[in-house]
Amino acid sequence: MANGGKQARLAVLIDADNASAKIVDGLFEEIAKLGEASVRRIYGDFSSPRSKAWADVLTKYAIIPQQQFAYTTGKNASDITLVIDAMDLLHSGRFDGFCLVSSDSDFTRLAARIREEGVDVYGFGELKTPESFRQACRRFIYTENLLPDAAAKGGTGERGKALEPISKADDLLRKAIAEIETETGWVLLGSIGSQLANLAPDFDPRTYGYKKLSDLVRDLPSLELNEEDGGRLKVRLKPKGGSAGRRGSPRGGQKG
Repeated sequence: MANGGKQARLAVLIDADNASAKIVDGLFEEIAKLGEASVRRIYGDFSSPRSKAWADVLTKYAIIPQQQFAYTTGKNASDITLVIDAMDLLHSGRFDGFCLVSSDSDFTRLAARIREEGVDVYGFGELKTPESFRQACRRFIYTENLLPDAAAKGGTGERGKALEPISKADDLLRKAIAEIETETGWVLLGSIGSQLANLAPDFDPRTYGYKKLSDLVRDLPSLELNEEDGGRLKVRLKPKGGSAGRRGSPRGGQKG
């Protein structure tokens, strides 16, 4: 959300050559959580059969196509046009954030440049997206998590489709907790989520098959989860050899 309670104004720029049209429903549902997609543009050669799937959904989501004919093999005019448009929109001063939809590392410098101006960048790309681009974004969402068959269950003990092993999530969570651990060892789940965003812009419970962070934490044997009166959730590293249950009561704990 932008300041004053208004929705953040977002510019959504899609690289048609490096994003599948199959994600479009999940993509705009995800963007709606971040703010208002005020500008919606897609770049590619829509005279090519390769881009036909995108051409079929442009009207539904009011996406404006920026046609770039592929006159020369190996020269990507679409990328250049996207970058030029992004800089024009950035210097207009009208936007709170940019959503760059691509798995192409060529947009790393663009993302970094936009963030230098204090404007948020949300990246959307496949798991194969190079780390340089992922790290350049404030947050990076894997498009595999936006596909219709990728919905994580959560709350029922059933997991959705996992893109990464849960052991990787365990390492990240333990690191996040260690960096903000209190004297009692208990840390607010919300604080852990914020720290995870700083450590790994691409962290997402859905990547490990869970709808929510709390569902993921419940299934990690190295952690304990406690729900206080009022519904606040706290987490700590499970004491070595301890007998405390997953619902052990935090004494004192973190304030706030």
